[in-house]
Amino acid sequence: MTVPDSSAFDPVGPVGPEGQAAPADRDGRTGSGSASDTASSAGTASSTGSTASVGPAAPAAPSSSPTLAASAAPTPSPAPAGSGGAVRIDGPWTHRDVAANGARFHIAELGEGPLVLLLHGFPQFWWTWRHQLTALADAGFRAVAMDLRGVGGSDRTPRGYDPANLALDITGVIRSLGEPDAALVGHDMGGYLAWTAAVMRPKLVRRLVVSSMPHPRRWRSSMLSDFAQSRAGSYIWGFQRPWVPERQLVADDAALVGRLIHEWAGPRTPDFPDDSTVDVYRRAMCIPSTAHCSIEPYRWMVRSLARPDGIQFNRRMKLPVRVPTLHLHGSLDPAIRTRSAAGSGEYVEAPYRWRLFDGLGHFPHEEDPAGFSAELISWLKDSEPDR
Repeated sequence: MTVPDSSAFDPVGPVGPEGQAAPADRDGRTGSGSASDTASSAGTASSTGSTASVGPAAPAAPSSSPTLAASAAPTPSPAPAGSGGAVRIDGPWTHRDVAANGARFHIAELGEGPLVLLLHGFPQFWWTWRHQLTALADAGFRAVAMDLRGVGGSDRTPRGYDPANLALDITGVIRSLGEPDAALVGHDMGGYLAWTAAVMRPKLVRRLVVSSMPHPRRWRSSMLSDFAQSRAGSYIWGFQRPWVPERQLVADDAALVGRLIHEWAGPRTPDFPDDSTVDVYRRAMCIPSTAHCSIEPYRWMVRSLARPDGIQFNRRMKLPVRVPTLHLHGSLDPAIRTRSAAGSGEYVEAPYRWRLFDGLGHFPHEEDPAGFSAELISWLKDSEPDR
């Protein structure tokens, strides 16, 4: 299995902001309602470090600013997936929007019972939890999968992509759903934000489940001091360049998204990902501004390392997680090494369970959905998770 590096994001043409053929709504259909994409220069990264809430995205107005100007190469238009477009994919779940933290968020929900909020990672969106939505609903839970800010059917705001603000998006959605708390289940970037939310708003997090992502402080130390992890995560270093990564992600109908998913999946499940699954993720990435918004959190995570806001966030993450935590990881994950994730238990002052899935890669919830769902539901129903 090869490990993708920053060379995956080498230029494919003239460097410039991600171009858009026409404004699109939050489901990827041509029309109004989506914020215009902004190029991420060093100045832009500074603005995204703010934790202030921002209002819902408004239809983009023409601008002469070079950071808002469209490039000559238009973004491919995503093909519809079912009757709901590229994002609102048909299924037993219900789609709707909720308001939280000054923005609108798309959710898919199914079932009744205690709330379980599912948070996707990169380069995916809510649909990555399709197997767990049905499994959790059948087990007596209210399962809700949300699109993070800037992804899928949620608002694409010009700023607000630092982890503290993204965590407030999540806890705001919990309140908007009328629930007192939730069990958070996060994968990849969704896991990073789940860790953050459990520290920042512990009263709203009943239990914590993280897959394929170490604690934020563990991630930081591994990326800076562990050469093997720094190399495995070198795509994140590649994201720091302005404009180029966005163009790379949408080039050839987002072919790079398919490449990353193939390379990060484990060898034990040759049926994942199949072509139809990859096509769904490629279509979602081609929605205007999605590529830019998807990588803005990673830009903040690196560019803030020596900035006051990043140092303050790192200090804040010293506070221990005080809710029962289940940590799941694929033994052959090439993007987040097992050694990097395994040390996260030191930041938890509550029952902590570590579960390693043998032979799986970066997407255990899709590579072995039955096994992942069984482990998740069993732990959520366990009244004594410290056993």
